[in-house]
Amino acid sequence: MRKIVLQMMTTLNGRLDDPLAWIGSVGDDQYQAIDRLYATYDTVLVGRVTYEEMASYWPGALSEDVGTETNRKMARRMNDYRKLVFTRSGSQKLTEWNNVERVVVADDEALAAYLLELKARPGGDIHLSGGASLAQTVIGLGLVDAFHFFVYPVASPGATWFGALPNRYDLRLMGAETYDNGVVGLHYEPLERENAERAGSFSKLLV
Repeated sequence: MRKIVLQMMTTLNGRLDDPLAWIGSVGDDQYQAIDRLYATYDTVLVGRVTYEEMASYWPGALSEDVGTETNRKMARRMNDYRKLVFTRSGSQKLTEWNNVERVVVADDEALAAYLLELKARPGGDIHLSGGASLAQTVIGLGLVDAFHFFVYPVASPGATWFGALPNRYDLRLMGAETYDNGVVGLHYEPLERENAERAGSFSKLLV
């Protein structure tokens, strides 16, 4: 079965919003590590607001005179991925981009059913990219199979990845790596039995 993988940059205190307020730089060695993860995906899950941010950046990053070759390689991957944009309604128009599908889910039950069916299909792993409400909802539903955090050496006030969870959520460290800019890459997987025992109701509106 395919895995849903949450891969994101964050702070020491787990901030997820307003990255321009705390991301200092992304070094080439960090980009290469991110690209190795990107190579395992063929589908991206994203909320509408984060999708619009992605659509405003990645197509332009394909230009030969923008950024490093590693960044352009990532841009080519983002262009080729199947991008699923989740909303509660289909009323707002999406910026046109390659391989984009809108997925309208009325509630968390419908979201869970869709993602379980998606995981059962053949293909590569599935990148849970955001936004905040979508990511927190999928975490709360117990559907994330792996977490890859790139932790910046800064604490910053704001919304956090696990702040909306109703119960304790246990993770097992699978690997760690450091980068030249002081960022630490952390790979975790959930301890499914312990988390299932503490499972509670969780509902969050999608962005």
